[in-house]
Amino acid sequence: MKLGKLGIWIGLDSVTAARSLEIAKRIEARGYSALWIPESRGRNVLVNSAWLLAGTTKLIVAPGIANIYARDAMAMAAGQRGLNEQSGGRFLLGLGVSHVPTVNTLRGHVYGKPVATMRAYLDAMRAAPYIAPPPPEPPLTILAALGPRMLALSAEHADGAHPYNVPPEHTAAARRILGPHKLLCPEQMVVLEKNPLEARRIGRAALERYMKLDNYVNNWRRLGFTDDDFAGGGSDRFIDANVAWGDEAAIRARVQAHWDAGADHVCIQPLRLDGTAQVLDERIIDLLAPVGEIVS
Repeated sequence: MKLGKLGIWIGLDSVTAARSLEIAKRIEARGYSALWIPESRGRNVLVNSAWLLAGTTKLIVAPGIANIYARDAMAMAAGQRGLNEQSGGRFLLGLGVSHVPTVNTLRGHVYGKPVATMRAYLDAMRAAPYIAPPPPEPPLTILAALGPRMLALSAEHADGAHPYNVPPEHTAAARRILGPHKLLCPEQMVVLEKNPLEARRIGRAALERYMKLDNYVNNWRRLGFTDDDFAGGGSDRFIDANVAWGDEAAIRARVQAHWDAGADHVCIQPLRLDGTAQVLDERIIDLLAPVGEIVS
């Protein structure tokens, strides 16, 4: 797999399957190497990945992330191998433990200790039998990792990490834990808006739901943010650290900061005026593509 330095992270459940494929083809045509798609209450992310891979020729499709509570380890391993065999190795599996409300309330499972649960799941994936033709090369697995213990697991038992909602300072710390040879693919929200009040309004709308989830809040606290930063929808300091806003130069500078901090690949999430990323902001896509060189 040749993973470029820049990709797009976007939710596609608000559009039809036909429109989602049009978006994927546009992203591919503009030179981005990867399309990252989440899994929540919409389409099965493996099924949707199959659809997008079948309709493109070069684009890597990566769940950001596939919920380990949504399917057992044998089903996940079979899906990963089958999608890579069918696409010629263009499926990059991102796995995550999700969040307590999603797992306990929405799915009706019991949320286990994150690191221990993920370790056992990865072991079960490796042990899963598979009798179909194998993919052209061993498929890659990266983990949604924020804290030091999950990042360490990403280094020991996976091929890298996909941190979400993180500034470049986290990327630097993650690289130190991962070491030099594991993939590091942080997500970065971006807003093409030069007015500070409007840009921060969009950023607050986007971050509101994440500020209710312990996994993210705990990580932000490790980075030095406090209750004062979380009050009132988020301080300007907090918003500016997590959402890159401004003109093309400002957004490029934030992406470069992640690369300088040790990221192999940055997946940008273009936000709409209402704070969501459910529809492609083609202005950002056109401004930033293509950027960077291909890395192995």
